[in-house]
Amino acid sequence: MIVKFLIAALVLSYGCRMITGQWPWDYLSNRTTRQQAVLGARKLLGVSSNATPSEINEAHRRKLALVHPDRGGSNAQVHEVTAARDLLLAELHIEN
Repeated sequence: MIVKFLIAALVLSYGCRMITGQWPWDYLSNRTTRQQAVLGARKLLGVSSNATPSEINEAHRRKLALVHPDRGGSNAQVHEVTAARDLLLAELHIEN
């Protein structure tokens, strides 16, 4: 069982190397802190990488309704969701 896993990991690692030109651990560590923050913000709000400002704002409203202190959430969660929205909207302005 362990041998099969190691062989599969080796094959996948080599495949990643052939496709991207980098080993998986190098490829994944090349993301900057900002790129990691943007990925986290997208995941938190549940939006794709090509989301429009209106989609980002709508996702923010939906998530905010879930984490609002009146509904059992916390102020920290509200701030986190709002910061995610602000980061994604700022990222759209940087790309344009």
